[in-house]
Amino acid sequence: MVEKFITQDFQHTILIVDDMPENLTVLGKLLQPSYRVRAAVSGPRALQIAASEPKPDLILLDVMMPEMDGYAVLERLRKDASTQDIPVIFVTALDTAEDEQRGLDCGAVDYITKPLQPAIVLARIRTHLELKQARDWLKDQNAFLEAEVNRRLSENLLVQEVSIHALARLAEVRDPETGNHLRRTQEYVRVLAKQLQSHPRFSAFLSDHTIDLMARSAPLHDIGKVGIPDHILLKPGKLTSEEWTVMKTHAQLGSEAIEQAERDAEKPVKFLMLAKEITRWHHEKWDGSGYPDGLAGEAIPVSARLMALADVFDALINRRVYKPQMPFEQALEIIAASRGSQFDPDVADAFLAIFDQFQAIAKRYRDNEPAS
Repeated sequence: MVEKFITQDFQHTILIVDDMPENLTVLGKLLQPSYRVRAAVSGPRALQIAASEPKPDLILLDVMMPEMDGYAVLERLRKDASTQDIPVIFVTALDTAEDEQRGLDCGAVDYITKPLQPAIVLARIRTHLELKQARDWLKDQNAFLEAEVNRRLSENLLVQEVSIHALARLAEVRDPETGNHLRRTQEYVRVLAKQLQSHPRFSAFLSDHTIDLMARSAPLHDIGKVGIPDHILLKPGKLTSEEWTVMKTHAQLGSEAIEQAERDAEKPVKFLMLAKEITRWHHEKWDGSGYPDGLAGEAIPVSARLMALADVFDALINRRVYKPQMPFEQALEIIAASRGSQFDPDVADAFLAIFDQFQAIAKRYRDNEPAS
């Protein structure tokens, strides 16, 4: 039984499949001068060879074979990820237009009828090998380009991340007691958004991409504090009403700085839009008693609602120049009591559901004095 022709190691490998050994011999002699030839006398054996090394670059497949015909072999080839891209040419005595149409509909790239004409067989093989080579080249180029795009995107994201934290540190440097506040609030916002992602009120907005952008922009929430005088920002005690009025301007100062960056951009940048929302409105309250614009309810952007809770929680459990730190349980009670007044009720409920995650984040990124 003829199963394999061993020939010189040429660039392309062709698998020929036919249950008649004499047909394999004819095709083998025709192809051996130019190609590495492998052969199989049955469908199952053809599938084994097609999946082994060296992989065939092209398969010449007979249709009428016992046990497993050519159509069944082609179907199996197309279902296997390792063989699905190998071009298949049917070589058969079935010579009607309907037979050819069926073969092409099944996924064959060409259809050659017997008796074979050597010049036509060689020409068809050469054409489809060149097409496969071109497809493989394009696939490799696309893979390279995709890898390069991903590499550059990663670099850009890293630069953006570093730039964000560098800007945010400007405010933090002037208020050193905030410590890891930026990292903690960033992670609070992320887990809170993930918890709300399946909620019908938030699912349309909180895509994975939006959550990522929102978490990355969160560290900018207090960037406007760079414009607050030290005697107010660092005052170790309660602010006067006049000082508090000045302190509250940090939300507007920060949003105006980001808005200027938006104007400098050539096209709208969603990241900047979210950063501006968070910066300007994270001190707004659900009942409309917040600042700077007195927004209430749904008028407050989702990003700012999440940041508001994250910011308050972190302020409660950490020491500030104007207050001592507070135990986790007491902070929980305060936020629960502010459900529907200071905080969106559903956002507060999400916080209560994942309170253990908030505690874990607080402990992981705690300052010199750990939270209780």
